[in-house]
Amino acid sequence: MKKYLPVFFIILLSGCADPLPEDRLDYVGEWRSKEMGLLILADGSVSYKRLKGGATTSVSGPLKRFEGDDFVVGVLFMTTTFDVTEAPHEIGGAWTMTVDGVRLTRVSE
Repeated sequence: MKKYLPVFFIILLSGCADPLPEDRLDYVGEWRSKEMGLLILADGSVSYKRLKGGATTSVSGPLKRFEGDDFVVGVLFMTTTFDVTEAPHEIGGAWTMTVDGVRLTRVSE
């Protein structure tokens, strides 16, 4: 039963997400670099994984709010703020953004 607890927790968290506002739909998609993966769904669900210095960090949860271009993910007091220094934009047909100092490219659908 204990091995299913994280699955139930993730399902519970996904129910807490609000859809992204119309003016933030450019954030939606699967974003990647060599060391980071970020998935933002239109329903407000976020999944993040990063390899840095031999350690892996991951965060999954609802997108709570935007603060400028930055966004906050989590529940109650357990939140993570993602520092967006370049909001999603298109360059030569490819969508990019910079999050926590890493340039990400949106994966084609």
